[in-house]
Amino acid sequence: MLLWLGEWLSQFQSGFGVVGYLTVRTIFAIITALMVSLMFGPLVIRKLREYQIGQAIRELGPKSHLSKAGTPTMGGVLILLAIAISTLLWGNLENRFVWIVLLVTLLFGAIGWVDDYRKVVEKNSRGLPARWKYFWQSVLALVAGSFLYATAQSPAETQFVVPFMKDVMPQLGLLFILLTYFTIVGSSNAVNLTDGLDGLAIMPTVMVSAALGVCSYLAGHAAFASYLHIPYIPGAGELVVFCGAMVGAGIGFLWFNTYPAQVFMGDVGSLALGAALGIVAVIIRQELVLFIMGGIFVAETVSVILQVASFKMTGKRIFRMAPLHHHFELKGWPEPRVIVRFWIITIILVLVGLATLKIR
Repeated sequence: MLLWLGEWLSQFQSGFGVVGYLTVRTIFAIITALMVSLMFGPLVIRKLREYQIGQAIRELGPKSHLSKAGTPTMGGVLILLAIAISTLLWGNLENRFVWIVLLVTLLFGAIGWVDDYRKVVEKNSRGLPARWKYFWQSVLALVAGSFLYATAQSPAETQFVVPFMKDVMPQLGLLFILLTYFTIVGSSNAVNLTDGLDGLAIMPTVMVSAALGVCSYLAGHAAFASYLHIPYIPGAGELVVFCGAMVGAGIGFLWFNTYPAQVFMGDVGSLALGAALGIVAVIIRQELVLFIMGGIFVAETVSVILQVASFKMTGKRIFRMAPLHHHFELKGWPEPRVIVRFWIITIILVLVGLATLKIR
């Protein structure tokens, strides 16, 4: 929106032309999303308390969590509001990638909102039944994959990129839609499983978002893409603005979500943010790099799968409790220690993921 305004004003004052630069708009997107989060955060938290939208705590979980009962949840609405406002203000609204990532993010947030609403407002402990949650996630992911496949403007947009190998980029064909489906749905649920401690999910999301923003900028720049031997995706550079909005919104939310949390994001935030990471990775053809950088999300998901499989087959549990962060809590680690150490691991994994762009 402001890109159009800047272009029009540049006819009268050349200084407004700076709005045309991706880097400038990304910086403003970060600042805008951050300010929206900080400005509206207290209001959102107050309204959630007024409507008694508080978190229910499982009695089977770590005892230290019982004191969190009643903490406002569904704070992910604040994150989505900040991302949407910032992206609409600073993004190029003629770019199809901007609209697909924004719509996927908001629609996955809507699924999470229904689940949260049923749990905390209607007091239905089941929330949105798992089969329906998975059904609507699947529908949205398949529609997104089909749209990207049908509107692909170059073979590079449907290639499969293998990290560390510059010459291994096979064409996926219709398998592109299937890969998109698994990436978006898997990423969405992985972030959702990770969101169990104060600030545990949001900071890794911020870090991975920032790294994907760098990847988006490089993928959308012909010279950089050629130099790094990664697919050149015309228009993908615009996603750096969206990723910047995610970074700003995430940092702003962390202001209220840091230990001890004043608000939780709920499924409305975690499902949406995970889907956002997934769809961005798909567009820039870096699904495996997302797998590396989001290693914490992967580990949390795998821990749940292993725990369930082991218990069903042998009657024994591998971990004291799943997801993985609860295992370390029950081992005696204080919550802040678990959180910060998972953040540190994410920093390392993000750096490894970025290194794959050069080491080929």
